[in-house]
This record gives sequence, structure tokens and C-alpha cells, in this order.
Amino acid sequence: MIRSRLFSARSWPVLEGLGCWTPLARVFPSPGRLLPQHASPRLLSVSCAGCTKHQDPPRKKRLSEKKLKRHFVDHRRVLVRGGRGGDGVSCFHSEPRKEFGGPDGGDGGYGGHVILRVDRQVKSLSSVLSQYQGFDGGAGGRKNCFGRSGAILYVQVPVGTLVKEGNEVLADLSHPGDEFIAALGGAGGKGNRFFLANGNRAPTTCTPGQPGQERVLFLELKTVAHAGLVGFPNAGKSSLLRAISNARPAVASYPFTTLNPHVGVVHCEDHQQIAVADIPGIVRGAHQNRGLGLAFLRHIERCPFLLFVLDLSVPEPWTQLDDLKYELEQYREGLSGRPHAVVANKVDLPQARARLPQLQARLGREAIALSATTGENLEELLLHLKELHDDHVAAELERGRQPLRW
Repeated sequence: MIRSRLFSARSWPVLEGLGCWTPLARVFPSPGRLLPQHASPRLLSVSCAGCTKHQDPPRKKRLSEKKLKRHFVDHRRVLVRGGRGGDGVSCFHSEPRKEFGGPDGGDGGYGGHVILRVDRQVKSLSSVLSQYQGFDGGAGGRKNCFGRSGAILYVQVPVGTLVKEGNEVLADLSHPGDEFIAALGGAGGKGNRFFLANGNRAPTTCTPGQPGQERVLFLELKTVAHAGLVGFPNAGKSSLLRAISNARPAVASYPFTTLNPHVGVVHCEDHQQIAVADIPGIVRGAHQNRGLGLAFLRHIERCPFLLFVLDLSVPEPWTQLDDLKYELEQYREGLSGRPHAVVANKVDLPQARARLPQLQARLGREAIALSATTGENLEELLLHLKELHDDHVAAELERGRQPLRW
């Protein structure tokens, strides 16, 4: 009687300031009827819709440039050890009506190697640990069964990683998918079956597994990009990279805003992609480790062509080009002679536009005058960048080498 009265109810009073009530018929189904999956006991909870405030989903906080510096590592000392080989086994065959079955101890498995592999998703050496131990091989078994070999331990490194042991360069991992065996796994031990001979029909000798190779390696990262933005601090390199690509390096009005290299990709109309690296600011005496010094001069070595960014707002901006070329030449001979273009930035300022004719006369060549802030004359830079990239691709193909592709 009571249940039938409950299910016969069709209308319910609506209270002001409360949410919409769900009829009980949807919550308590009739016998032999399943409860819908969307129904839940919380449908009958009383809640104030007006008091509920819309809350945005939590977003990941953007890291500042100084915090990003902690996550960017371009050199690492790594101790690598290969896996130990499995031990051999000394045992004899046991089977009914075979009293002298003979030795059947199997050999141990090989230890696992430690291999460095290039991964495009890895951008720095911060994820590389200071020590790696390969997987050990399994021991041998009865019935001449070999032990299981240790699995290979892969260490993901970024593109452009240089592997050194002391002063010797062992490998240059400059292409995606490149691998280098950092430490070999140890050989497995021999079981007593291995020592069976005519003079020794029942050997009991077995050998243990050999330890893996152990070595100390020095990993050094050199940013791989097509073009490198070279200039003094606060010359507008980061703003220029933000204007021509989707990279978002930090921009501020003080020098040394960029503390680690950033790579942006410029998309061309013919579906080609040109990687441009924003190198931290270079000061006079950088080859003597002043300022950021040698820490980031190494990242310019991988760039086949350069973009010298000059600040037109300072007096005598043409002296910056000579100073930059001098620092590059002192660091590595021939580095300043690579194909390059001169970019005169901050042309939107009145004093900068007045110095442009003097810069053109001093250089004796055409300088690309633009403004990274307002976007003035960026098309000319992109066209010149495309020409430098096409010349680089043609030169690489003539030498029989595959050019870098992004």
C-alpha cells in the first residue's frame, strides 16, 4: 500500500532557491526493472545553484626563465655499468634407468648493454641520471638450458649530444635514432656441460658470470638548428624568435633575459621547416669565459648559417658585428665565416632609424632592417632565411650527406 502510493506520485513542489528535483520514480524503479546507469543517489541532494561559483580548471603555472634554467642541462657526467652475466650451473642428468646421464648444466645469460639513444622529445640532459646499471643475466639451468640474457637499458638523450671519455670523443649523436653502446654487458658463465671431455666424463666445474663494462662518460649537448641568432644581450633575439615562430622565450627590458637556448620552427609555404636557435647573449670577452662565456658558445657550432642581430638603438651599432665575429673566431677558427645575414633590429625607434643609413654605409652590404616588436619588414627576413636554407640543403646534397630535417 505504501509502496504503491510512492510510485503513483507524479508531481512534486518546487522550492525557491533549490535545484531541480528528480522524481522518485527514476530513483526507485519498479520490480523487474533495472536502474539506469546515469542515476545516482546524489540526484536527490539539495544544493543551492546560485551559491555555486564557476571554477576554472587548474592550470599548470608557467615557469620563469630562471626556473627553466634549472631544467636545462647541457653537460653531464655519467657512470655506466653493463649488466653482470649469469652464473653457470653444475648439475647432472637424472632420469630413470639412466644411472650415468652425464653433465647437463647450462651456461648463464649475457648481461644487458647500456645504450644511449637519441630522442627528439628530449630537449636537454636534465633527465639523464648520473649513474646507470644494466640488467643482469639469468643463471643457467638443468637440461643444458641457457640463462636469460639481460634486457638492454636505453638512455634517452637529445639530438646533438657529444659523448666523451676523458678528452676522446667517442660518438656524435646528431641525428634522430642514433645509438651508442655506452657499456657492454658481461659474458655469462659456463656450466659443467662445457667442460665435458674424454678425460673428464663427470666434470663438476662451472664458472661465474663476468661483470659488465664500467666507464665514466661525459655528455655534452650542442643545440642542433639550421640558423642561430647571435647578438649582444638585449638586442631583441628572443622577441625576433617569438615573431617568426611559435617559440615563447622570456622577454624583458634587461640584459641576460635568456639563460638557455630556445629553438623555434619557421614554417615555409613549401612545407619545409627551418629551425632557428636563440643563443643567449654574447659579450666582449666571451671566448675567455666572461658573461655566459663558453657555456653557450658551443651551441653555435651546430648551426650551418647565422643571423647576426644588431641593436640600432645604441650608438655605433656597426661595431657590434665586428665584436661578435671576433668572439666567434677566437672560440673556433672559421666559425665567423659561415653563411650569415645581418639583422638590424628596433628600427621602430626614431634614433634607430636615423642610424640605419650609417650602418648600411659602414657594412658595405644590405642589412635587413626590421622591428621584432611591431613586425615591420619581417617578410624580407623570412625570404632571406629561406634562401640561406636552400643553399645549405643544396650544399649538403652535393657532399652526399642528408640535410637536417625537422
